Amino acid sequence: MQLVIGNKNYSSWSMRPWVLMQQAGIPFEEVLVRFDAFTPDSAFKQRPAGLTPAGRVPVLIDDGFTVWDTLAIAEYLAERFPEKRLWPADAKARARARSVCAEMHSGFGALRSHFPMNIEARLPEIGAKVMAEQAGVRADLDRIVAMWSELLREHGGPMLFGDFSIADAYFAPVVMRLATYAPPVPEAISAYMARVQALPGIAAWVKDALAEQDFLDFEEPYRKHR
Repeated sequence: MQLVIGNKNYSSWSMRPWVLMQQAGIPFEEVLVRFDAFTPDSAFKQRPAGLTPAGRVPVLIDDGFTVWDTLAIAEYLAERFPEKRLWPADAKARARARSVCAEMHSGFGALRSHFPMNIEARLPEIGAKVMAEQAGVRADLDRIVAMWSELLREHGGPMLFGDFSIADAYFAPVVMRLATYAPPVPEAISAYMARVQALPGIAAWVKDALAEQDFLDFEEPYRKHR
């Protein structure tokens, strides 16, 4: 298997399947396509366009067969490796896990827009400003806190559905966004974030992200090149 991804510091979509496979012990070869621009003629756009009609990362390649979109990749891996139990075993918990992943997939636009993933940055002052000025971000964060709190209570932790699952991989980029911008969250949420960041798969991604040292102006709405 190969997994085609973008820059680890910035690419939240790429992080999800990479962390899922790494944490679950599914062997794969990483193919990193550096962000250079998002114009149709950019090298970054040209490489995925040769693999999928969507022309975006991540892309999973399994013996020449391509799967794109993070939810589709997660479902494919769950079916391909049932012994890994990537979804919860209980049918209702499994349906709830799919629901919250789909909600993340299609929602939280304000948080995504104003808190772009930037793992190596620490921007608490930006976080405070955004929280004060952007009601949409406050609403998105409230929903995330309520969702995570309910799931942790219901399933007893340490992860959202007890054991590590697709849901934790899916929300890992949100954990990294909150770590960067440091909005206030309840202690139980902060503790969950710490547990996620301590997972070997997450720690490996973060280590690689910090090693990139690839400052891209078009991914940096809040900072200038140092």
